[in-house]
Amino acid sequence: MSTAATDWRARAADLRPDGRAVIDGRRVAAADGQNFDKHSPIDHRLLGPVARGQAADVDAAVRSARAAFDDGRWAGRPPAARKKVLQRFADKILAAKDELALLETLDMGKPIQYSLSVDVPATARCIAWYAEAVDKVYDEVAPTGRNALALITREPVGVVGAIVPWNYPMIMAAWKLGPALAAGNSVVLKPSEKSPYTALRLAEIALEAGLPPGVFNVVPGYGHEAGEALALHMEVDAIGFTGSTRTGRRMLEYASRSNLKRVYNELGGKSAFVVFDDFADVERAAKTVAGSMFFNQGESCNAPSRVLVHEAIADRFVEIVAAEAPKYRPADPLDATTVMGALVDATQLNTVMGYIDAGLSEGARCVTGGRQARAETGGFYVEPTVFDGVANSMKIAREEIFGPVMGVIRFRTEAEAIAIANDSPYGLQASVWSDNVNRAHRVARALRAGTVHVNQYDEDDITVPFGGYKQSGNGRDKSLHAFDKYTELKTTWLRIDAA
Repeated sequence: MSTAATDWRARAADLRPDGRAVIDGRRVAAADGQNFDKHSPIDHRLLGPVARGQAADVDAAVRSARAAFDDGRWAGRPPAARKKVLQRFADKILAAKDELALLETLDMGKPIQYSLSVDVPATARCIAWYAEAVDKVYDEVAPTGRNALALITREPVGVVGAIVPWNYPMIMAAWKLGPALAAGNSVVLKPSEKSPYTALRLAEIALEAGLPPGVFNVVPGYGHEAGEALALHMEVDAIGFTGSTRTGRRMLEYASRSNLKRVYNELGGKSAFVVFDDFADVERAAKTVAGSMFFNQGESCNAPSRVLVHEAIADRFVEIVAAEAPKYRPADPLDATTVMGALVDATQLNTVMGYIDAGLSEGARCVTGGRQARAETGGFYVEPTVFDGVANSMKIAREEIFGPVMGVIRFRTEAEAIAIANDSPYGLQASVWSDNVNRAHRVARALRAGTVHVNQYDEDDITVPFGGYKQSGNGRDKSLHAFDKYTELKTTWLRIDAA
């Protein structure tokens, strides 16, 4: 069924999502019966009650995951057998694409066209990729003398706690689930209370695909309740967290207060998009940054919100970006033609508007946007906003905004550009635009970021790792490197006696 031919508003009106937790293969209410109401950011409609998971619910989920791991119902299967289940899981995700896309849009506000064309396919591809990878990752034999055999093998770490954000709920869950499940772990997933529904539905789909009960559990709830309980639990062996740097620090604290579990944080960003005057196609660079910055309402940890432009081309660059911005004007996310949807809730709306006010008060020039939009709908929308005349010391250049706000910083020299780009507590992603391959390579090497794009932005895929330097986190999602987070290395040294 095509996106344009589907009446998404009618389908949304008929939707009755199930907000109960998934523990040990069953839908269950919170142990104390508590719920919280989930409203959609598109128009503040009530979507329904969601189980308010607490420590008791997390404990039940972890005990279920531990039992599933210890009895080998999943970890004990050959890699090829786990592969088949995960392949079915990926196929069933695609089969449920309309339902999952609608849940994602209603839950966190992104346009339905992107939930369908980006989020659901990317989620399925991630699960399928790790399914294919699991029986192609070999262990090692170390060099020894004739009287010994030294094996270096990977084993699943055990019970993984996954805590994921609200901006890409399905994709972020898949980035944790894919390698963790493929390696043989059991998982307890805590989705954001702002976007719980697709995670809960994914758990049901996994069961339908043949994943044994207890291997994948989902406990919705608030971070300070369910999230904290999961990170503190003594039977959780590793935490995979994606979210704010502030909460990432807490994850490390919780590990120190409990069992020193591994903690892998994928945190915030303030990505630099550096355009030199020797790049001939200024229009392409400007249109690229607009599309990347305003995609997903700017609610992306790798959004190129610091745009560094050489002073010789800055006026032209800003002119083009300002002309592009209105093309991303927010509209109804359930309309198949909409390209910018709603921010996730009133808190995020107020946060973004606060940053816009800060930019104005600190002397930046608002070229376009800067206002709330569609307030009459009851939803949470902000115009795509471009600031010029930004200094790297300003609040809008130092802090992650998580909204459709970009700041243009002008520079004179290559050395100045590198210094400005690296003068940030974050180091998640960057981009360099130059027709001089020597300069492009030189600057890319100098930038302290986990991913550096050259003459494009965000065109990578599941085959390469994603993560950051500095306060953008540790460890890597995606690629074969993600297995490092969810496996232990074991050395087995065998003595072989001479005949």
